[in-house]
Amino acid sequence: MTAKPTTLKMRRSGILLHPTSFPGRFGIGDLGTEAYRFIDFLAETGQQLWQILPLGPTGSGNSPYMCYSAMAGNPLLISPERLQQDGLLSDHDFEGLPEFDLDRVRYDAVIQSKLALLRKASDNFKHHATPEQKDKFHQFCESKAYWLDDFALFIALKNEHNGTAWHTWDHAIASRHPEALEAAKERLSDGVFFEKFLQFEFFRQWSDVRNYANSRGVQIIGDIPIYVAQDSADVWGHPQNFHLDEETNEPALMAGAPPDYFSETGQLWGNPIYNWEYMQQSNFKWWIQRFHAMLDYVDLIRVDHFIGFESFWAIPKGSSDARSGQWTKAPGDALFTTLQQELGVLPILAEDLGSVTPEVEALRDKFEFPGMKILQFAFGDSPKNPYLPFNYDRNFLVYTGTHDNDTTIGWYTTLSDKERQDVLTYLGCASQDGIHWDMIRLAFSSIANFAIVPLQDVLGLGTEARMNFPGKQDGNWEWRYREHDLSQDVRDRLKHITHFFDRAPSHHHH
Repeated sequence: MTAKPTTLKMRRSGILLHPTSFPGRFGIGDLGTEAYRFIDFLAETGQQLWQILPLGPTGSGNSPYMCYSAMAGNPLLISPERLQQDGLLSDHDFEGLPEFDLDRVRYDAVIQSKLALLRKASDNFKHHATPEQKDKFHQFCESKAYWLDDFALFIALKNEHNGTAWHTWDHAIASRHPEALEAAKERLSDGVFFEKFLQFEFFRQWSDVRNYANSRGVQIIGDIPIYVAQDSADVWGHPQNFHLDEETNEPALMAGAPPDYFSETGQLWGNPIYNWEYMQQSNFKWWIQRFHAMLDYVDLIRVDHFIGFESFWAIPKGSSDARSGQWTKAPGDALFTTLQQELGVLPILAEDLGSVTPEVEALRDKFEFPGMKILQFAFGDSPKNPYLPFNYDRNFLVYTGTHDNDTTIGWYTTLSDKERQDVLTYLGCASQDGIHWDMIRLAFSSIANFAIVPLQDVLGLGTEARMNFPGKQDGNWEWRYREHDLSQDVRDRLKHITHFFDRAPSHHHH
């Protein structure tokens, strides 16, 4: 058997799209028919990568970067039509569904309507599942027990406490006294069953989608946010991994970013900082579990805020902004070495945006992790700008923009005359196809091994289709496309450009 060349070295392209953005009749994209249609679209146009945002269960604000668990899936992505095919829901259950907005996810309405359907399905499963289905469910619960038990109990407790943050709960349960845990498990057994059922269904549906993608030559890029939310099953379940205040269970040290050109007070994110000494002594057990859990879901992992694995900004509790923080070294080298021993070749992509120091570059390059280039950051500066394509190396991912940027069309309309002139000089001249195709062509023609484009740019949409506006409190994570948006014209153009710049799969292996 000859060793196959590492897939990270091939030229490939793909699309960035979170599953909530799929069309569909239940108000939010889900893992039903439209997920398979989208994968067909990727395969037909020669894409080999599908990048998603974190899949975890979101809290208020609906941000995939602030989840109640680093390991669980978001039940809102479960497809009711698939539940119906499995006999857990009937046509009758879909009568009187609200007329949902087709262009945006209205989370409040979706949560209300979807939770009612999911409860019905759970009850039907509880009372009518076949012995074989029950068997699969128990196997799932056992194999995932290392995170599922804490998570299911955490959500059941949270519901019992009307959604309040866990550090405000009764001290015995907040601090996980064994007898309080046992009492809660008994008292809340219905709620715990429901949460486990949701994870079982999410995981089944997601695995089917992922297997289908893989069968069509598409690999999925998942996303690990570096920090976890303070109000999460991870922090409640493993407080020793974090710097928490022993009295209040609140973060003693908070995550954030120092003051910079964009913000004179810096950024205070409020997540608890890792207790890296403890994690290292335990041989990074939690991180190994986290990566194992992620690789159950995806093929490649984008590591968010990669610079935090070299040094991180730690802000003492009680601070009102990020100015009082200080840089602290993190044992990234030891962590990735341990992960490599556990997992073999690490399928990691480094989101190395931000203050990239020589130390960060050295850590990234030691493990040969591809870094990221964003075309929207390339212009109006100097020819030394690292985001200009003639300054790239091969081991990078190039994006027109990411989920945090404006769409290409939105971005272009807000440029200064000088920046716009720079863009046009670089492109030679703007084509008739629109600036979005010019920028996609620029990404695909670069030497970077990976080129990733948000679906919004392929569709040529403006700011109204932006996924996230960092710092804006609400209205994020809502955009959806419509079925007919993936038109023949869009397919033909994307396919042509993908083949022309040698990013399509080659079907003749030597």
